[in-house]
Amino acid sequence: MNGFAASFEHELLCTRRARMPQVLLYVFLGMVSLSAVIGWSARSTVTAVYRQITASGLTSAPNPFDGTSPLYYAHNSVIYVVLIGALMAIVLGVQATLRDRKATTYNLILSRPTNAVARLLGQLSALSVVIASVVALSIVASWVGLSVISRGPLGPDSTLRLVLFAVLSWVLLTGFCALGMISGIYSKKETTALLIPFVIWSFITFVLPQLGTAARPVALLNPVPSVPAPTGGVFDAINLVTGPFAVTEQFKHASAILLRDATTTGDPVSGVIAVAAFAVILALVVAATTRQRMRSVLND
Repeated sequence: MNGFAASFEHELLCTRRARMPQVLLYVFLGMVSLSAVIGWSARSTVTAVYRQITASGLTSAPNPFDGTSPLYYAHNSVIYVVLIGALMAIVLGVQATLRDRKATTYNLILSRPTNAVARLLGQLSALSVVIASVVALSIVASWVGLSVISRGPLGPDSTLRLVLFAVLSWVLLTGFCALGMISGIYSKKETTALLIPFVIWSFITFVLPQLGTAARPVALLNPVPSVPAPTGGVFDAINLVTGPFAVTEQFKHASAILLRDATTTGDPVSGVIAVAAFAVILALVVAATTRQRMRSVLND
């Protein structure tokens, strides 16, 4: 068995045994699965209020949910991926590399006929499979929930869009997992190994979008991308620079289009490219780690 395959199998086993990652995985799975239920509850509430207003003769406007795409009820999943899913992926990546550094097993592993690239990419691939499994389960649950709400199975187009959203979510979370691995490898202390990627995630998710849109942090918690500031000028210039690096906003934009959000226009290509580049670059950084860096000890 080569080093990549051995690292892959070992990481899957360790992830199954670890409690903290499992808790986060279950929370993420539960929240995404309940997204359709939350959407259905919102529709039921609004429809009940609409019927009361109509019966009182206060409006003749159509029900705002008439003609709504079934995928609308899954749009809350976008923000769950950005918030819960990203933090889950970071924890998975940090714990994977800290585990070996704390037990000083890297020295033993690298004394065998293997190399650092095979070891680290084996770990990242295993964690990527774990993330893919969780995302797949959550999307299946969402598909079932949306089919129940729609009183019939989703059509091929809606199903394909839901699958594409799942693939894009998997790519984004794999990138954050790689970020966690990098922090676990390069941090000098265990206490900062989790703090650093959380700060980077906060900067990408909240600070960068604010610089280009002047949006309030609360607005950035919505599952749809923030609208650029209408004042133009300096905000337009800043957004040209910060926009491509605001990966989570790019993800929200592409996901909103895939899930047929009526408030979002354009095409998802730029968002997909930004998310894919984010994951690939961080994976390359992980693969570029030297043997000496892997053997470094924690200063705790």
